[in-house]
Amino acid sequence: MKTFRPYDPDQPFLLPPSLRDWLPEDHLASFISDVVGTLELSAILAEYEQGDGRGQPPYHPRMMVKLLMYGYCTGKVSSRKIEEATYTDVAYRVLAANQHPDHDSIAEFRKRHLQALASLFVQVLQLCQKAGLVKLGHVAVDGTKIKANASKHKAMSYARMGETEKRLEAEIAALLQQAEAADAAEDQQYGPGRRGNELPRELARRESRLQVIRQAREALEREARERAEQEAQKAKTKLAEREQKEKETGQKARGRAPKVPDPEQAKPQAKDQKNFTDPESKIMMDRATKSFEQAYNAQAVVDGEAQIVVAADVTQEANDKQQLGPMLQQVERNTGEKPQRALADAGYFSEEAVTEKQLQDVDLYVSPDRQKHSEKVELADGAPPAEATVTEAMRHKLRTSEGRKTYGHRKEIVEPVFGQIKEARGFRRFSFRGKEKVTYEWRLVCLTHNLLKLFRATRNKGKTGSAGNRRRHPTHVPLTVSTLRSPPTRLQSLSQGLTAFCLSISLLSQALVTLTHQRKPVIPTGS
Repeated sequence: MKTFRPYDPDQPFLLPPSLRDWLPEDHLASFISDVVGTLELSAILAEYEQGDGRGQPPYHPRMMVKLLMYGYCTGKVSSRKIEEATYTDVAYRVLAANQHPDHDSIAEFRKRHLQALASLFVQVLQLCQKAGLVKLGHVAVDGTKIKANASKHKAMSYARMGETEKRLEAEIAALLQQAEAADAAEDQQYGPGRRGNELPRELARRESRLQVIRQAREALEREARERAEQEAQKAKTKLAEREQKEKETGQKARGRAPKVPDPEQAKPQAKDQKNFTDPESKIMMDRATKSFEQAYNAQAVVDGEAQIVVAADVTQEANDKQQLGPMLQQVERNTGEKPQRALADAGYFSEEAVTEKQLQDVDLYVSPDRQKHSEKVELADGAPPAEATVTEAMRHKLRTSEGRKTYGHRKEIVEPVFGQIKEARGFRRFSFRGKEKVTYEWRLVCLTHNLLKLFRATRNKGKTGSAGNRRRHPTHVPLTVSTLRSPPTRLQSLSQGLTAFCLSISLLSQALVTLTHQRKPVIPTGS
């Protein structure tokens, strides 16, 4: 009979096991646990000091942060799936220390501390800087459309709002007349004194819908006035510059003077839409699928050394023309220094954006034109002509051999990051609603992306490979799991040794029992 290794699912442990022994030392969950142990969570912990101390003790915030970060790293953002994983997934069970927080507690913790969780982005970015994964030699800026937590079929255009509002007003008036007629008939039949202060169901439904539509229409009109005020301010600035130039030169400036719009006369366009589920989201075209979605425009600045996200934000604008300056300024706030070179596609180009004063120290490579893959471009040499405009100078710069080589790194720096987030981790829709909350969630997503890059870099520290692998996984990373993990105390070492000794005795006992069962008794034969 074949001898197998001892196997007894009902065998109890003689001593409580160390949960870390259930996972390899270089497992992602162990890395997340060690990193979270080093993060400053005072913003989260401070909120628990404000209560009166009554009620059941809450789950430890560090455990909840570990579960959420590991969930976002592995593409599991649902609180129900995280709760289930604490029972069925060894990694989640280790992070939770064999506890099982329910999905309501997980969802409420994330909702309550979402801003504080997003603020950990900078702390993780600093860890990446210490590990040598951020150089700021080349950064690339780009945006991607992330679906909002709302259906595009729950949106209505400004023109249709006006038509629907008139129709609902007429229907409400007709229902009120019917109600008055019914009241008069009942008073005549039963006598006066009927209470009749509840609205009929149909009337209440239409009035509530009419109120929502009016609020959405007013929001569109308010946004139109705000846009007109911004345009008016820009036009006034241009007029002042034009007048100053005329005074200096003594000649009338060429071209038409900019018109200053009147904000009070501003009206939304007929096709402007507002969503009733998430009013701050917008209808945007996803260039990857060529379809229109209810979405937000998620922005990211990625460093070229190891694809670390160094700035992250969300905008309601479908295009990126106003995002270049704010995103690069956020890089300086997060890292303490400006990038040397910044790359961006044609969606970010405008003469105003590339000549912004705050970006004078940054070498910009922003294409003025959208270029097809098969389109051939004539090479240029030397400096651009002295009379060249800002657009012509940038176009000349990108046609030089150095400019083409530098700008060619843009796709390989930033676009794989969006692919890893949306395709590999499956994050394609926000869990929250409203621009502020989805911005916090996007930073949490980018934070966990950086954690994954840091984890792979530390795990591959001793490995060598091609130049491309060395660029993405530098071998000079000083930060490892062992440096994050605090050294064991003497008591912990004694406990681990005792546990190993008892485990050896248990295995020896099981082996003796197995040998005893395998030995067949000798039956004496009769004479």
